[in-house]
Amino acid sequence: MIIIRLIFESFRFALNALRQNLLRTILSLTGVTIGIFAIIAALTVVDSLKANIEDSLSFLGSDVIYVEKWPMLMTPNYPWWKYYKRPQVIYTEYEYLERNLSKASAITFFSVTGGRTIKRESSSIGGINFWGATENHGDLFELNIIDGRYFSNREFNYATNVAIIGHDVKVTLFPYESPLGKEIKIKGLKYTVIGLMKEAGETLFSTPSNDESVIVPFGSFKKLYYTGKRRGVGANIWIKGMENDVGLIELENEVRGLMRNFRGLRPKDDDNFAINRPEAIMNSLQGIFDVLTMAGWFIGIFSILVGAFGIANIMFVTVSERTGIIGIQKSLGAKNYFILFQFLFEAIFLSLIGGGFGLLLVYAATYIPLGSFVLTLMVKNIVLGIGISTFVGVAAGIIPALMAARLDPVVAIRSN
Repeated sequence: MIIIRLIFESFRFALNALRQNLLRTILSLTGVTIGIFAIIAALTVVDSLKANIEDSLSFLGSDVIYVEKWPMLMTPNYPWWKYYKRPQVIYTEYEYLERNLSKASAITFFSVTGGRTIKRESSSIGGINFWGATENHGDLFELNIIDGRYFSNREFNYATNVAIIGHDVKVTLFPYESPLGKEIKIKGLKYTVIGLMKEAGETLFSTPSNDESVIVPFGSFKKLYYTGKRRGVGANIWIKGMENDVGLIELENEVRGLMRNFRGLRPKDDDNFAINRPEAIMNSLQGIFDVLTMAGWFIGIFSILVGAFGIANIMFVTVSERTGIIGIQKSLGAKNYFILFQFLFEAIFLSLIGGGFGLLLVYAATYIPLGSFVLTLMVKNIVLGIGISTFVGVAAGIIPALMAARLDPVVAIRSN
């Protein structure tokens, strides 16, 4: 009951301080508001940026490694022409890995060429990604087929001219009807549509999505585009690891050994293929995230220090103004801790008010339209903002509260 009474009275005194000295209090709390806003805004931007980038790169998959010709990130001081001279990944290598891998849960081979034009009667759409994929493509890519079906084994084995299309292709070529069973043309070759993928929407960096894609069996893809070791459209092997393989270390070592064996590399020879990981992109961006976070904390800490001194100033003035009241409370039996907590809670409430306005400003910023970039205020950042505000209140109010608690009741009453 005493704690509840202390909290209630402290809250009442804090509101009175706001009402009686409105301008002084607002100016003093501005530092806390700006500080909390700077810190939480920076953390919110970083967290939202990470989430948006991860969403944009979701097509790269998770727990996956890629066997490709080119690495995602070039090795410093490594001659670029050695990358260029590497052979492309071919279908027989995919078959060899599929037969021999023991640490993989799924594997797929695909080739993709961009900027293709898809036609249907007198209508056409350009800039489409044309994919040729194997049976397990759906195990590594989120296709989200909402109408129709995926390819059958027979269609893969016989390289049947069937296709799964994305939302943009459907809207342009089949605006008022279902595309299933209808024909589209790619470089004059007819394909029957058997599936429609769910709309993926716009991404932060306009990364490839299912919306502007057409997927066909790999054998059918080869009717239009050559995929060889030294020329033609490049291909990729994507391999999904197992849950118990932390970091996919065992899978990566197994893939490297099998690829080197298949290509006849000697022990001293460098790999003439790349084993890529999607997290390499996020790791390369981590430095930018760290700089943004540090900048927010740097600005925020200085602003919060100004706010803390402002709150401390308010509390010193408040102790001076209420010295007589403190004397009366003590003469009636109030303990030192009662006076201490009374002023300490008041300082905390003042700081929380300033921090609350800072959080409100960040929350309001999340409603600003930023195109495909979605700004989200996360619960952990709200809790952090409240925690920082509480700490500032304690730090700013502890000395004035101790002074008030140690006042001699007789001296305090005479001060009136």
